[in-house]
Amino acid sequence: MRMNNLPIDGTPLAASPLTRAVLEIDEYVAGLGWDQPARLFALVDTDRLRAEEPALAEQLGLGGEDRRDGEAPLTPVEQDELPAGIPLDEFLGTIAWPDAVSGCAMTVERLMLPPSAEASVPENLQEEGAEERLARWVAEHPERQEVRMTVAVLRDGARESALRLREKDSPTEVLTGPDLVPGLTEALAATFGD
Repeated sequence: MRMNNLPIDGTPLAASPLTRAVLEIDEYVAGLGWDQPARLFALVDTDRLRAEEPALAEQLGLGGEDRRDGEAPLTPVEQDELPAGIPLDEFLGTIAWPDAVSGCAMTVERLMLPPSAEASVPENLQEEGAEERLARWVAEHPERQEVRMTVAVLRDGARESALRLREKDSPTEVLTGPDLVPGLTEALAATFGD
């Protein structure tokens, strides 16, 4: 019997391959703990990976010719660590994926405020060039929450996100949906632009 809609390996069951990949990445990063750097993943078709890169498939535990029951159609492959000192949006603008990559995903930790607190942001912190002061203000706000966002996009335009709050750090408390982090979703989708 499976509790809380979790299969034996701990990855939540999901309706679509992209949702399942997002939840698999979320669970992987959750196992590393909080206060992690941003992480970037290529999403590759598992069957294509097995056929075209058998050594890599074997290294990732995907050996054999046929997909096993419960095996995800998309395999996340973590990329090298993101360079330090480069803003995330600038870094994403430098990425070009090879044709073998079906999609990509990223995890990022941030502080967020509820909408009620966002309305109280002082005007002088909303000006251009005040990003550092605004970040300090948010970090010191009593209603701040730490959140891990996992966002994925496919070449065909499909999108999915998962949000995990630090105060509700459980696989059963992860919120999913395609439009939860629109800015990051757009930035990732742009990595597949011509």
